[in-house]
Amino acid sequence: MIGRVRHNPSTVVVLAGRPGEQVLAALGRSLNVVLVRPEPTASGAGGSDDVAGEAEAAAGALRRAAGISAAYVLVAADPLAAVAEAWQAMWALTGEAHGSDEFELRAAEAMGAWRAKRFELPDYYLVLAGENGPGGPGGARGAGVSGAPGAFGALGSSGGPGASGGSGAGEARADFYLGPLRAVRPNRVVVAAGASPAAQADALLSELGSLRHGPWWPPLDEVLRTARGFYPGALAESPTAGRASLLG
Repeated sequence: MIGRVRHNPSTVVVLAGRPGEQVLAALGRSLNVVLVRPEPTASGAGGSDDVAGEAEAAAGALRRAAGISAAYVLVAADPLAAVAEAWQAMWALTGEAHGSDEFELRAAEAMGAWRAKRFELPDYYLVLAGENGPGGPGGARGAGVSGAPGAFGALGSSGGPGASGGSGAGEARADFYLGPLRAVRPNRVVVAAGASPAAQADALLSELGSLRHGPWWPPLDEVLRTARGFYPGALAESPTAGRASLLG
């Protein structure tokens, strides 16, 4: 079953994670790219209201992006960001699943917004592998940039693509975008790497020119089912890789 498909002339791309301001400024200067930022939300104490507000702001940014006519529309926000963070937190440090309550809460919120048609998934997710990428400090150093994408988004100094498990400095970290999301639709999750803000922006723009076609996203509930059963210790490209009923 295929999810709802957007109908507008532009290619809408969500920038996963939190790209730095210098990267966003450089992207906004590109002639064939329109950068869409979320509307500011009222600052709070970091509770559930803040998370819900950020998700709604991201959904609003995607709705605005869908109405823009441009070659590429980059959205610096993701309605699934809280889902991604909660999923990653389950695998933090140990590489073993624990504490799925927060993930289920965020997944239910995202499903409610999606079913209410407050947002649609973008054409592509673009993951920035660098200091500001989703892997945190040090970023996703080369994970998935070439060859089979690793289920972990951040690689340590001695790790290779798909490195897994363990704890301690410099080790791999589970990443929602490079793991379950990319397993669902490999062609719709793209990675760009760069050591400096200028290099990161150049890499992001370069990737826009080489986006691959592929099947559209399945319904969001299928994406979330994949995340529940995805084990981050395996590569994402095998049809059965990463599947384990650990998070039921």
